[in-house]
Amino acid sequence: MEYLKAVLNNKQDKEIKYLKILIETGNKLKKNTFKYKNELTKYNTSTKNNIKTKTITSLKFEKKTPIKKIIKPQISKIDTNKSEYTIKKVLSKNNQILIEFNTNITKDYIRFFEKKVKNATQDIYDIKGRFKYAHPTKLEIKGVKQIVIKQEKYNTLRILFEDKYNLKTVYSINKKILKISVLNLNKKYIKKNIVKISKSPKVIKSGQNRIIVIDPGHGGKDVGAVGSKKLYEKVTVFKVSKYLQSILKQRGYKVYLTRTSDRFIKVKNRTILANKKKADIFLSIHANAAHKSRIKEARGIETFFLSPARSERAKRVAAKENKSDMSTMSYSTKTVFLESLNRPRITASQKLAIDIQRNVLFTARNLYKDVLDGGVREGPFWVLVGAQMPSILVELGYISHPVEGKRLYTSKYQKELALGIANGVDSYFAKNP
Repeated sequence: MEYLKAVLNNKQDKEIKYLKILIETGNKLKKNTFKYKNELTKYNTSTKNNIKTKTITSLKFEKKTPIKKIIKPQISKIDTNKSEYTIKKVLSKNNQILIEFNTNITKDYIRFFEKKVKNATQDIYDIKGRFKYAHPTKLEIKGVKQIVIKQEKYNTLRILFEDKYNLKTVYSINKKILKISVLNLNKKYIKKNIVKISKSPKVIKSGQNRIIVIDPGHGGKDVGAVGSKKLYEKVTVFKVSKYLQSILKQRGYKVYLTRTSDRFIKVKNRTILANKKKADIFLSIHANAAHKSRIKEARGIETFFLSPARSERAKRVAAKENKSDMSTMSYSTKTVFLESLNRPRITASQKLAIDIQRNVLFTARNLYKDVLDGGVREGPFWVLVGAQMPSILVELGYISHPVEGKRLYTSKYQKELALGIANGVDSYFAKNP
């Protein structure tokens, strides 16, 4: 609790003091203190030698084990297989490409990237494995211009989707089966109006048996950030949340809002509904604001997941969102926060944040090419503390910016932002079934 206070109050000397205590206590209890050691190494202080640093690396929280270290033993396993062909079959079925392997696979078998070519865009999947019938196999999904399959390298099968529209492809893995799906086939044939999209029978019911709780930030007496001409954060985030609820419902999800009107709800109470409904994910929707000195330059979309991050930017944003209810936080709530740092849901929240950020940025740029990518960041947000499931906080943009603030108040842009978040949700569940 004391360490968290130091983080939020930006008191570096106390952060160092309590980090050392956490590390010393963790070592005695034989707990993993890597994260705290990693934080401590960021400080260039004279007390650095008091902590053993031999096992500390400079990797950030977001970075993961390099792919090469995972792939090497798997390549060895494949090459020593009795058959040189490790992929049994590849076929197109129900707007999906199905690839069946001879053995169970992991995400490390797939490398995805996008490429722009003349008058078209490509989604490319390089899949580790060898398929005997790559050359004669023909793949087709109605609505996609062309799908190319070829043995790119001896042990790399390439499947390429090409269309003049930027396709939204996602994949999922189930033991020996890899499925690649195209989510936005209907977008070519109907208008962008979200209500009409939702009524189309072509919308894929991707959310069966999934429960989502959406939290429109602030409300009532707490107006949130304020832009020019009294543009209130609480208004625009509520409208985006309503559009998002509509889209997700029509994709098959069960969706609940923490508030259905302009009323104030304490931060610590916002996750109660999510826990009660046993939600699969919790999404808190907000808009950012900057100090008067930075109004013209601060803009862009950011997505946060729970962490006691000490970066100045994360502290500033968290302080703004925590302000309305910070004083009422109980000791037990603060304790839950620290206890949650090593839980698997933090990793899951980071994955969710990455998918949401990527997709909402893509749809926002459909309207405005100059939308900035604020990235995926860690932050000590109280609204995420009580959630017992993966949870993230999306900052849709800066309501204080003279241009971006006005955009956030238009229904056209609100609908695109909602569509992007919905696509990010689909992508997350497709990758993490």
